[in-house]
Amino acid sequence: MSNSEDEDLPQLSSHALAALQEFYAEQKQYTDLGGDDKYNIGIIEENWQLSQFWYTPETALRLAEEAVAAAGEGGRVACVSAPSVYQKLRELYRDDFSICIFEYDQRFAIYGEEFIFYDYNNPVDLPEKIAAHSFDIVIADPPYLSEECLRKTSETIKYLTRGKILLCTGAVMEEEAAKLLGVKMCKFIPKHTRTLGNEFRCYVNYDSGLDREL
Repeated sequence: MSNSEDEDLPQLSSHALAALQEFYAEQKQYTDLGGDDKYNIGIIEENWQLSQFWYTPETALRLAEEAVAAAGEGGRVACVSAPSVYQKLRELYRDDFSICIFEYDQRFAIYGEEFIFYDYNNPVDLPEKIAAHSFDIVIADPPYLSEECLRKTSETIKYLTRGKILLCTGAVMEEEAAKLLGVKMCKFIPKHTRTLGNEFRCYVNYDSGLDREL
């Protein structure tokens, strides 16, 4: 190739080149994930623009254990906007339960057929394979502390669940959660890896171990 042809080729700016390299590095990170590592909490970093805040491993474990107890042997669990609970469930239980992760963030597509793209703005716009009332328990953590977000997420929850609901959201949403889903606040207090400005709580509509233990 001649020098004149080289000069005609488009040249990336240093900023664009750095952004492109970062993109390829991120893609390689998720391509390389495999085995047990891909279920580690934090393997996919929080995206604050999507209001993502992961639970501590202790909280994720407690909620995963609660889900297993509530679903029963061979049960089906739906994790709606609660990826760290999904990750803990899959880290601990590989073949005993059917688990789906409902998420807007496409990075979680690394979990294959168990990943269901979900936008709370379209509460029941779900694949045909997701039948109504097909999950023994739904664990949901709406991304935003707003009446609109909780109301729309509640539509999804009621569509998916056979009855049991485990909702994780702000303490300020207690009255709205009771009105929309018939849930009550538990004694157990969930914790996140980062300190949040709002107090978070768990809510259930069934007899739960989260309400028997401080």
